[in-house]
Amino acid sequence: MSRRASLPGAEELFRRTERKEPAGRQAEPHGDMSTKLQIAKSTESEESAPRRRGPKHDEKVTFYCTAADLLALEATRLKLRGEHGIAADRGRIVRAAVSYVLEDFEARGEDSILVHRLRS
Repeated sequence: MSRRASLPGAEELFRRTERKEPAGRQAEPHGDMSTKLQIAKSTESEESAPRRRGPKHDEKVTFYCTAADLLALEATRLKLRGEHGIAADRGRIVRAAVSYVLEDFEARGEDSILVHRLRS
């Protein structure tokens, strides 16, 4: 018996998961793919529920922060979820904060929080 794990191939991982099928007909797996992977059927309530998606972001930026900054960001994320019912990942929180700081800078210039923080 091999000790290596059996993993799906690239064609199974990157296949289309949404297929339009005529009414009353169930989606079947492709013949050349493993039958272990199935397309999940959605319930009627899932189909009628609107999808919540934020604006699409195409660019990526990497920055370094202190452990304290990361801990504060994570604490804020948990507080948003626990006290305000807002489920947001750290990236969404950072994008909101950057947007706020840039808007403040455009509106207030010399008196903005960005200028004050960068001078201190």
